[in-house]
Order: sequence, then structure tokens, then C-alpha cells
Amino acid sequence: MATTSDIRNGLCIRYNHDIYKIVEFLHVKPGKGPAFVRTKLKSVTTGKVLENTFSAGHKIDDIRVETHKYQFLYEDGEFFHFMNVEDYTQIRLTENALDMPKLLKEGEVVTILINTEDSMPLSVEMPASVILEVTHTEPGVKGNTATNATKPATVETGFEVNVPLFINEGDKIKIETEKGTYKERIKE
Repeated sequence: MATTSDIRNGLCIRYNHDIYKIVEFLHVKPGKGPAFVRTKLKSVTTGKVLENTFSAGHKIDDIRVETHKYQFLYEDGEFFHFMNVEDYTQIRLTENALDMPKLLKEGEVVTILINTEDSMPLSVEMPASVILEVTHTEPGVKGNTATNATKPATVETGFEVNVPLFINEGDKIKIETEKGTYKERIKE
């Protein structure tokens, strides 16, 4: 058993007969009244996100998890297939276990949280950013650079992201996986 002081991003807890991963949290100490923790929880079974407020000192049922490095192999339409980089065992996960499935490129190494009680995979943690190649974007128009103008671009995994006007097809760009936003162009 843990308390609200143990809450952190990535912590897996049992709540309302389901397993949730804490995506966001904020400790609030109002001037009047007791302190509380405002959280955003994501179900690892359904992918549904809900907001909940825990009062300070509230007991929460945390789940012991192990982390393992897995390499993404391929997607077959229904499942995403991964291989453990240490013992080469393979597992398959549904799309709702992944936070940003459209940013996964074949060969990408991710961290998978596994429940120690029943050895079931709970969720996939992507690296902080990924580098992908732009496969389609409209050419930028000269003179439209007075403000932070952006245009849509499609990367090699099929994900669409807004990029600055100077990005062209064939450029490699870094994308933040948490928000799915453009970070920078990679010079080669």
C-alpha cells in the first residue's frame, strides 16, 4: 500500500477494479482546507483517461512492476509485436496499451512495464523523442515567415505533425513522443 505522497508519473495503481497508470499529477495545498492530489489516470486495459482527486494521506493500491527493454518488430493490423532485447522472447500488445502508436518505427527500442503478479504487460513507455523522415509535405511559400507559420507533414510511420515552413520531404525531424509535436530538424 502506498499513499498520495508516493504518487508520481508512470506509477501503476489498482483503482475501481482496473489498473491505471498515472499520466499527470499535481499536489495542491489550498489556503483553507486539507491538501489533495489531482491526477489524470489512463486505464492500461481500455486506454480511457479519467481525472480523479485523492485527499492527502489517502491509501492507494500500487502495483509492483518490472521494466524490460523491447524492440518493436511490426504491426499486423490488430497487434503490435515486440521482442525482448535480452532473451529474444516475443510479446504482442493491442493498440490501447501504447501511448503514441503512430510514432513507432520498426526497430525502435521501448520500455514495457510488466505486472510482477501475473507477468502481464501493462503499458509501453516510448523514448522522450523519436527521429522520423518526412514522406509528404507541401512546399513552403516564401514570404510567409513573419510569424510561426506551420504546415502539416506526414512522416514515415503515417503520423501527421505540424512543422515549420522550411521542412521539406526527405528531411529527418525529431518529434516529442509525449505530445506528438515537432521539436527540431536533424542535420546529417
